[in-house]
Amino acid sequence: MARLPRFSLINQPQHVIQRGNNRNIIFAAKNDYIFFKECLNDAATRHRCHIHAYVLMTNHVHLLMTPYEESSSIAKVLQSVGRRYVQYFNRTYQRTGTLWEGRYKATLIESESYLLTCYRYIELNPVRAAMVADPGQYLWSSYHYHAHGKADILINDHPLYHALGQSEEERQLVYRGLFESRLQPDFLANLREATNKAWILGGDRFKEEIAILSKRRGQPLSKGRPIKKIV
Repeated sequence: MARLPRFSLINQPQHVIQRGNNRNIIFAAKNDYIFFKECLNDAATRHRCHIHAYVLMTNHVHLLMTPYEESSSIAKVLQSVGRRYVQYFNRTYQRTGTLWEGRYKATLIESESYLLTCYRYIELNPVRAAMVADPGQYLWSSYHYHAHGKADILINDHPLYHALGQSEEERQLVYRGLFESRLQPDFLANLREATNKAWILGGDRFKEEIAILSKRRGQPLSKGRPIKKIV
């Protein structure tokens, strides 16, 4: 089956995953994480993308990002980071060959309904992987910025995060409170399917609007034969 083209619309956030080849590690030491963040910041600045949330796991990365001038910006950012980081990683660890597992995966996110939940999904990844008991215990995510105001070169937050409060302290307090409730299993399943299969995460009306704008369908076709109308 032919792969669907990726969505590429400005001012629409996307959840992006890039995995290591065969699920192998892509970060082996502290300097690897630091250099990857530098590469990502440089590329996002150059190609006009805002990064709202992220987590750097040992063998993959999650990003929530929005292109704000050019629709192809996300692809350009990932291509730039991929080339630069692979050269660094291969040179550092005296290896050759690819580092990434093919194309990155992405899904378009309906902001009003799912954006802040996607923030939490990304920053809770180390907890779901049983690496830590609390997202604040994991060093390489945007949780420290959102929940505690720690400086982070990568973050340009979405207006919906800023709307959480009038001050930084109020926003951080409200944001920490979001983590008191668990993510619903239906959301987890829907986000994973949408990301892996390049669908849209949103309501029916939003999916229809995006499908028209992008000239491609945003959800799987209905299974089975169409129901005949009774005249």
